[in-house]
Amino acid sequence: MKRTVSILSIILPAILSVGLPAAAQTGAKNGEWRTFGGDLGNTRYSPLNQIDGSNFNKLEIAWRFKTANLGPRVEYNLQSTPLMVGGILYSTGGTRRAVVALDAATGELLWTHSENEGRRGQSAPRQFSGRGLSYWTDGREERILYVTPGYRLIALNAKTGQRIPSFGMDGIVDLKLEDDQEIDLITGEVGLHSPPTVAGDTVIVGAAHRAGNGPRTKRNVKGFVRGYDVRTGKRMWIFHTIPKSGEFGYNTWENDSADYTGNTGAWGVISVDEQLGLAYIPVELPTGDYYGGHRPGNGLFGESIVAVDLKTGVRKWHYQLEHHGIWDHDIPCAPILVDINVDGRPVKALAQPTKQAWLYVLNRENGQPVWPIEERPVEKGTVPGEWYAPTQPFPTKPPAYDRHGFEKEDILDFTPELRAKGEQFASRYRLGPIFTPPVVSKAEGPLGTLALAANQGGTNWAGGSFDPSTNIAYVASHKSLASLGLVAPDPQNSDMAYVLGTATERVRPPAGGGGAGADGGAAPAGGVGGLNIDGLPLFKPPYGSITAIDLNKGEILWQVPHGETPDFVKNHPALKGLNIPRTGRAGIFGTLVTGSLVVAGEVGGFATYPQGRGAYLRAYDKATGKDAGTVFMPAPQTGSPMTYMLNGKQYIIVAIGGVGYPAELLAFRLPD
Repeated sequence: MKRTVSILSIILPAILSVGLPAAAQTGAKNGEWRTFGGDLGNTRYSPLNQIDGSNFNKLEIAWRFKTANLGPRVEYNLQSTPLMVGGILYSTGGTRRAVVALDAATGELLWTHSENEGRRGQSAPRQFSGRGLSYWTDGREERILYVTPGYRLIALNAKTGQRIPSFGMDGIVDLKLEDDQEIDLITGEVGLHSPPTVAGDTVIVGAAHRAGNGPRTKRNVKGFVRGYDVRTGKRMWIFHTIPKSGEFGYNTWENDSADYTGNTGAWGVISVDEQLGLAYIPVELPTGDYYGGHRPGNGLFGESIVAVDLKTGVRKWHYQLEHHGIWDHDIPCAPILVDINVDGRPVKALAQPTKQAWLYVLNRENGQPVWPIEERPVEKGTVPGEWYAPTQPFPTKPPAYDRHGFEKEDILDFTPELRAKGEQFASRYRLGPIFTPPVVSKAEGPLGTLALAANQGGTNWAGGSFDPSTNIAYVASHKSLASLGLVAPDPQNSDMAYVLGTATERVRPPAGGGGAGADGGAAPAGGVGGLNIDGLPLFKPPYGSITAIDLNKGEILWQVPHGETPDFVKNHPALKGLNIPRTGRAGIFGTLVTGSLVVAGEVGGFATYPQGRGAYLRAYDKATGKDAGTVFMPAPQTGSPMTYMLNGKQYIIVAIGGVGYPAELLAFRLPD
């Protein structure tokens, strides 16, 4: 069932700039924001500098767009990055993933489109508003493309919001068909919350599943990636992220496990270099996230970056960041395409932020590491039936930009009393560096393996930013502690030998998995979960950080805690009288880099400010990391900020929401 409302008389004419393919890492151009990451290289960069450190504090709300009525329920976690083309802002929103077109100067609604998918939408593994949409033009026609919760690719007329009749079947391509596998059209466990990637006349669509910490079956739907013709909706190619018999990589799956294992989708955004004709696919784990005994072997293309031909989908190269993953280190976000200069030589590179808090830097022409990535021995675990990779890749440069294992030195130490409690608490768990394996949870201990790099720590779906004028990357990260304990499930609920769990009801690991963040609730409220000491995180701050990395040298330039100390820390009775430096706030957040600033909103619950209870949109000097301004928001950032110029005014748009605060888009600009 389709609903479309059009107010054509007030739509601003599109300003089209069509020509030869541009380098992917140039940033957003012509004052617009045409893709999720600003460009197909996902740099999240714009050279605009009307808003700078001298006036950021003066920003005012130009308009706001509330999404509460875009679906049958209220949404609190709007993760969209809107697009702006020709004076029109496009976004998804609401619990039915409606598409809206807004006047980018005023926020006035121009048209809206949504699909009521009934039981298919209600059964979808990735529901609610998703993370955005895509735009395409050939200089004459303009289209908006997005994927519904029920896993259907929709093409809309960008001027009217009407479906394109010549695309697929009346504007719809059913993504559960032509996928080289049988998928139940109603209950098949596959979907997508990221926008499709549009490059030239090709639309690339990934796949996402439910969180993999407790799979129902080892025989899950496979997350194949496909390319479609943007004009007709015809499938052009398919890439099997789990190889079929006879295909490259099939022999990395032992005991024919490639035939039945599922997942291994691409739920992050896919990047493209049009000049090289390559698409870069960030691939997640196979089924399941913490136990791989049913899938022995290194398991290509799990947790790999795969470069495929944009027109044919043929693999050109791949690099596996982790062998036979059992830590939920899905590659969660878009590879950033960067042109850098290393030791006097130009390199077309790819920088991949990760949950491991490593920035893996590869030559994007051939997949070779720019700096050595060493295969080092790692501990073999003790879980019955598990298959363990003897080595894992360790990047030598850049250094890790956040903590990833969990060791004694990571335990909170605000006071000696809290430290002692923390050590006693942690003694019931297994501690160790990154790649310390999960354990079977036992009531007498260990309950699990503690890890800061797991389902939500490090960098997640929001990714990072890159400034092509300086070759500096800006990477957001946060600490989120998980307990990797395994238990045997009820056979009626799962055919897996082990799933994530704990042997006692007294201590539970935090809920979540895969960092997919597709639920309709609020953003994480500090990463505390059940792993806390008197309500404080078991680990030391900073809880959230922004790190600047010089990609010419592979060195960290600066790092700052991102976000004011949250109320639950600031007002904690055990910390009364202590001078606690700014801790930053835990939660998934994206960054924007402009002519002089790095901009990001606070996440992870609320803090109390002179303006009231809410969060700040913060600016940092991009050269030094020093504070460059704040502006108050009534709720935390839930999407990633973007910017554009219209009628001589620069705007910054950010999605916000939180507990008790329905999601909305806020547009900031300087006063007249």
